[in-house]
Amino acid sequence: MKAIQITKFGGPEVMEYVELADPTPKSDEVLLDVTAIGINYADTHQTENSYLSPQTLPFVPGLEVTGTVAGKRYLAAVSGGYAQRAIANKQMLFPIPDAVSDNQALCMLVQGTTAWHILKTVGHLKAGESVLIHAAAGGVGTLAIQLAKLWGGKVIAVTSSDEKKKIAKELGADEVIDADTENLKTEILRANGGKPVDLVLEMVGGKTTDISLEVLAPFGRMIVFGAASRSAAQVVHPTSLMGGSKTITGFWLAHCFGNKELLNDVIAELFALVAAGKLKPIVGSTFALSQAAKAHEAMLARKTVGKIALDPAN
Repeated sequence: MKAIQITKFGGPEVMEYVELADPTPKSDEVLLDVTAIGINYADTHQTENSYLSPQTLPFVPGLEVTGTVAGKRYLAAVSGGYAQRAIANKQMLFPIPDAVSDNQALCMLVQGTTAWHILKTVGHLKAGESVLIHAAAGGVGTLAIQLAKLWGGKVIAVTSSDEKKKIAKELGADEVIDADTENLKTEILRANGGKPVDLVLEMVGGKTTDISLEVLAPFGRMIVFGAASRSAAQVVHPTSLMGGSKTITGFWLAHCFGNKELLNDVIAELFALVAAGKLKPIVGSTFALSQAAKAHEAMLARKTVGKIALDPAN
């Protein structure tokens, strides 16, 4: 089978398009014929070995695929997804409804469940609250806008480029802010009628995290689920949070794996929303598997929107 293999850590350039033997499943696993491969920011961290879970060389990157087993379509969490065939534990297979396409399903495993949990499980969003969404035109952001509106939130989307602003607005964002504005703090407060915000979904890092904490309202929550800029925020002393009764919460989807209520049930509900037309996944560019490095370069350069996929056939 064709696959992307990494034999040394680094940037997109370390990904090699190679021929490998098909993996062999164990008794509690299945072998999928892969039909679509999801790309996530976590994958770019895997290549650098800067992810939360360390990698061992050599390895095939990739956390999620859609594929078939005995003619049936599944969304699956895998290890080694950048390949034409991949192994999944039987407990990590999610049947795809007929009304949901493979690419739509691909948006749900990482981005969909993340958007769900950072808004509901750890964000505790209530109707009428303001929600600040950074990287709003990305895979998580495009779904978080829709879910936040569905659950009664006022959405302030932060993104760059006219195309991305247009997407955020079309998805229902009440206000859209340019991520590259000179005074992001002032713009956020203006967008919320001069008031601090109740909930911040933050995955950029650095100064963006610092500003997000500054604009957080009393009893506000900031959910940190990434650091795409690779920049560290300022150190926050726990006692400094007392003055504003503020909360900073981290979220890592891996802690939901193996929990039916937190993963299987959420994916099933997301599929139902997609099938009903209430949630519209934004599928951006699809690259050939052989062009995985170009896909990573585009993501790191902030040139992508929505979900980015790889086609294992090429």
